[in-house]
Order: sequence, then C-alpha cells, then structure tokens
Amino acid sequence: MKIKTFISFLFILVCIQNIHAQEKPKSVALILKEAKQQATIENKNVFVMFTASWCGWCKKMKATMETPSVEKLFNTNYVIKYITVLEHKTKKQLENPGSKELLNKYGGKNNGIPFYLIFDSDGNLLADSKMVSNKNVLKGEGTNIGCPSTNEEIDAFAYKLKETSNLTDKELIAIAAEFKKE
Repeated sequence: MKIKTFISFLFILVCIQNIHAQEKPKSVALILKEAKQQATIENKNVFVMFTASWCGWCKKMKATMETPSVEKLFNTNYVIKYITVLEHKTKKQLENPGSKELLNKYGGKNNGIPFYLIFDSDGNLLADSKMVSNKNVLKGEGTNIGCPSTNEEIDAFAYKLKETSNLTDKELIAIAAEFKKE
C-alpha cells in the first residue's frame, strides 16, 4: 500500500511540475500593451528593465528599486515591467518572446544588461539607460549605465527619473542615496 501511495504521489508531483514548466512567459507585445493601459489609467510612465536570471547587476538594481524607502517613489511614478532576455541556452525558455528584438530596436544590442527604457503611456520612448560623460541625455547617445553605482551613473539615472516623472528633488536624493549604498 505504501508503494502505491508513493508512486501516486510521485506521478502527481511530476504532472504538476510539467504543467508548471510548460507555462510560457508573456510576450513583450502583451507586456507593453498591458503596461500602457495601466499607465494611462494611473497617469504614469512605463519603466521597462531588461534582465536575466544570471545577471547579478540586474538583481541588484531590482532589489534597490524595491527597497522600502524608495519602492513607493518608483511605483507612484511608473508602471514597472521586467523583461527577460539574453538567457543561456539551457534557460532560453525564461525569455519573454520578442525581448531581444525590443532590446535591439532601442539600442541595447551589445550594451549589456540591465538595460532600461522609459515610455509614456502612448508607447513613445522618453529615455533609455545610456549616458554620456559630463552631459545629461535622455536617450540615444552614449553607453549603458546598467545598474547605477558610480556617482556619475547615479546622477545620469536621477536626471532621467527627474525628466520622466513627478519625483521631487528630495525624492531623487533619497533614490540616489539607495543606489550609493553597497
């Protein structure tokens, strides 16, 4: 009797695991559509961050943005979506369909991740994660900031947030302080 129960339990466990494993990530088109709809309703912009399971800097940036002292500041101003891209061969199934195309479309090819884009609720690009030394730019120029860690990167990131949100100078200082922590 114990063997039958064990085999039944094992069979159910394998079935559940297979069902879960077959769930496909949402497509980028669907993620952006839902984000734009939510942003329109909530009067926000859309913050899209490209990430991967192996990316330590992506995890650090996400964790910093979700720190209790600043999470509300981000969520009040942005609909935040994470898009999985550039996974290793064994984890390609984690990628959101269309992720590489979107990354490449907005200049993220060969720039590393995290790479982020900020859109308005109509889907117009407002800013990306590129920066130029000693110059404030919103998009199109420079190299990828990634997870801001140097003073220059944090300042460039704060500039992009300031120009694409209703964050006050005091709130931007609080966000910068979180990114300066090690």
